[in-house]
Amino acid sequence: MPNLKVKPDGSHGRVTHVTPESAGWTYVGFDLHRLKPGETASAETGDREVCLVWVSGKGSAKAGIKDFGSLGERMSPFEGAPHALYVPAGSNWSVTAETELELAVCSAPGGGSYEARAIPPGTHPALTRGKGTNVRYVNNIMPEDDGAAHSLLVVEVITPGGHTSSYPPHKHDQDNLPNESFLEETYYHRLNPPQGFGFQRVYTDDRSLDEVMVLEDGDVTLVPKGYHPCAACHGYDLYYLNVMAGPKRVWKFHNAPEHEWLLKA
Repeated sequence: MPNLKVKPDGSHGRVTHVTPESAGWTYVGFDLHRLKPGETASAETGDREVCLVWVSGKGSAKAGIKDFGSLGERMSPFEGAPHALYVPAGSNWSVTAETELELAVCSAPGGGSYEARAIPPGTHPALTRGKGTNVRYVNNIMPEDDGAAHSLLVVEVITPGGHTSSYPPHKHDQDNLPNESFLEETYYHRLNPPQGFGFQRVYTDDRSLDEVMVLEDGDVTLVPKGYHPCAACHGYDLYYLNVMAGPKRVWKFHNAPEHEWLLKA
């Protein structure tokens, strides 16, 4: 199995490149571009659909024959909801940076007759999940109930320092609806302040997979199966951008039974 943690390759240009082939799985892809003003990232979508997420900074975007103009307003992923742009399969896109720009490219198999569209902040309501030191703040970008994509699910979460997230531990590695859906998942992590660190554990019930990873600013973690809780260390807020996809565009998870009592505590 490939290493479950992917470190950024440099600090400029395409610094992260995760494909189904490199991850050893079937559905999810993830790229991260760090651009200087005036620089452009572009690609053909081929047989995949794409969600571009303005993690930070501003840039002008085109998709197919549509010009979406300038998108992006936050200068940090810790400053509110993002701008995003959906691009269907069989199309192309380009984004030219107007400021320092961090652009995420989330991808999965495409299909259907979807059209390119902007996803501005506020498209979906902001959510707060958990209680006590399990509180975290959720910005849905492409949730399952929007009916606007073939397979992509995209969401970002901010976990305050000292809190846990994706917790109590849950998994979604069985194609067993309505009880559980099979979804591969990537986490793109950022820390505030950036010198901080956190932790993520990925493990299965039988412990045939059981890895604990130190999370540093810019790391991507892969979740091919199993439970995958995170913890943010005191003093450092943890941001992550999730990309999920599988055979059905449904997020139905299964809680670790030994920890499910926490939901009632």
